[in-house]
Amino acid sequence: MPDPTTQHHYVAPVETESIAVDVVRVAEKPSNLWRDAWVDLRRRPLFWASVVLAVFFLVMALWPTLFTSVDPRACELQYSNDGPAAGHPLGYTFQGCDIYARIIWGAQTSLSVGLLATLISSVLGLIMGALAGFYGGWLDSFLSRVGDIFFAIPYILAAVVVMTVFSQYRSVPVLALAIGGFAWASTARVVRAEVLRVRQADFVVASRALGRSKFGTLIGHVIPNALAPLLVVTTLSLAASIVAEATLSFLGVGLGSSVMSWGLDIGAAQASLRVAPMALIYPSIALTLAVLAFVTLGELIRDALDPKARARR
Repeated sequence: MPDPTTQHHYVAPVETESIAVDVVRVAEKPSNLWRDAWVDLRRRPLFWASVVLAVFFLVMALWPTLFTSVDPRACELQYSNDGPAAGHPLGYTFQGCDIYARIIWGAQTSLSVGLLATLISSVLGLIMGALAGFYGGWLDSFLSRVGDIFFAIPYILAAVVVMTVFSQYRSVPVLALAIGGFAWASTARVVRAEVLRVRQADFVVASRALGRSKFGTLIGHVIPNALAPLLVVTTLSLAASIVAEATLSFLGVGLGSSVMSWGLDIGAAQASLRVAPMALIYPSIALTLAVLAFVTLGELIRDALDPKARARR
């Protein structure tokens, strides 16, 4: 008989398997802001649609002869306000010019002014915002007050004054300088706020501790890590600059009549709006699509670079 005082312990068999919890995945690439943004963007059809549309307009501006062989300046009054014909799919303007050819060649002027004005405003905004945010003190106060002055001046109104004063020097660089030279204040504000955030990071403190100069730290570490908001602002500023060029040309204070521009064609077609509305509608559609492409691209990039926005989707 078994001894009642003896205690028997029964342990159920347990099937165990090794789980690599803390194994470092060396093969995977490290994640960062730009990589996460790209992963998010490439999954969105609207991003690819806006990229295709933006690239289409850029190619149209760079190589217009790929899309038409018609001379946009060859105008014949006998075809005034005529409808579509063979080789002229959109019809003619009041002066007898081919609407389709003028839209193709007008993209070159509109995008050239937009790109150059955006470059000017982005460079000025980056310099002013980076210096103000990183060095602080009296330099921050001075540059911020200068930015407030420019921010209070509507850049389209300032460009009207500049182009009126320098009416004999109307050209793409002068118009771009008139727009970009007064539109940099908003970019500087965004850059300054981002630099104020980045300069508190540990790698900036480590750079200074290793003996690197302030300016070297600013160029080598702070600015490269503060470019994400600048990319978004630049994309949106490009759309705004294209609209500004069209507005100034529509008002008659932009480029001269010898230059082809969507704004000039829209302004010239308003006189015959009742009898030939398509001469105004077609360049308006081209302007709308170009602006919509860059605005949508900027909005999508901004959402992709914002982790909170990605988490909400």
